[in-house]
Amino acid sequence: MTTEINGILIHTDCLHFRGDVPCKPNKDHGYHCSGCTAYTKINKRVLLIKLGAIGDVIRTTPLLHRIRREYPNARITWLTHTPAILPADAIEEVLKLDLAATLYLQEASFDLLINLDKDREACALHSTIKAKKKLGFTLHGNIPFPANALAGHKYLTGVFDDISLSNTKSYVEEIFEICGWDFQGEEYVFDTHQEKGFTWPFTNNKRRVGLNTGCGDRWTTRLWSDDKWIELISLLQKANYEVVLLGGEQEHERNQKLSQDTNAEYFGHFPLPQFINLMYQMDLIVTQVTMAMHIAIALKKKIVLMNNIFNPHEFDLYGRGHVVEPERTCVCFYRGTCKRGISCMEDLPADKVFKHAVALLEKE
Repeated sequence: MTTEINGILIHTDCLHFRGDVPCKPNKDHGYHCSGCTAYTKINKRVLLIKLGAIGDVIRTTPLLHRIRREYPNARITWLTHTPAILPADAIEEVLKLDLAATLYLQEASFDLLINLDKDREACALHSTIKAKKKLGFTLHGNIPFPANALAGHKYLTGVFDDISLSNTKSYVEEIFEICGWDFQGEEYVFDTHQEKGFTWPFTNNKRRVGLNTGCGDRWTTRLWSDDKWIELISLLQKANYEVVLLGGEQEHERNQKLSQDTNAEYFGHFPLPQFINLMYQMDLIVTQVTMAMHIAIALKKKIVLMNNIFNPHEFDLYGRGHVVEPERTCVCFYRGTCKRGISCMEDLPADKVFKHAVALLEKE
């Protein structure tokens, strides 16, 4: 829409125009809308709802490539619980789910709304926000439900364990399917934080293997014991790799002890941007299914993914990694406690993880 205020031309349909503060072309070059060479007419307004945990938000970013390809001048709004994880220069508007965002969205309108969450609040917004086309999940009879047939497969894998177990599609394939698109290997959109000036006290030029030793509180059946980590560290060090322990505050004591017992490097735990940059310094990451896995994939790192309770088809490592599983078949699909009392992760030999790591590191 183009209008005038006090004789001054305003392009409210420009991709750059903000309405509350000066746009970038005005800030950088002093342009007004009249005669502005940066004017870019918005052809679609797209709202993407992916609230989720940090890892879930990260692994949804491949959709940005396809949205840009389908709608080159789209204005993308992303609603999430964790806005800081999204690269601000790749999305026009990133909103944190709160009252202010909800009030704004109730009055806004979009050409395309994609809700990828079955959270009730996300489904409620899908039902009430104005949009010409709506995809993903909505509310039906007060429960989350597919908005149309495109979301049917992803919905069923989320509500029936047997269907989830037999699924052969990755998460990224599934979310592309919800949008009516075929996944074509689109990479994650992510920030390495290299420009932040973080420095790391590495003392040699050996190839670095980062070991992410934790997995959060929800699915503790994924944890590997200290003895297994110590054995893996020893194998890697004997093979002349530098081992760096990774984790957050929850893993701090464990990583301190592992470092003391093995002389593996441990620099501490850090705010998320700094932790991401530390991971960026690695040549390979060993991790369970957790946030660090998603970060490693986003950073295009080689990865050994230790998995037991999830369907391995869910994870697309983009040809840069191997999924390794215990020798004993896991019977605790998507369970946080082990039915047998001792997690099958203890049946995943350190030597097996080591061999997969070396194969990836030596592969050109």
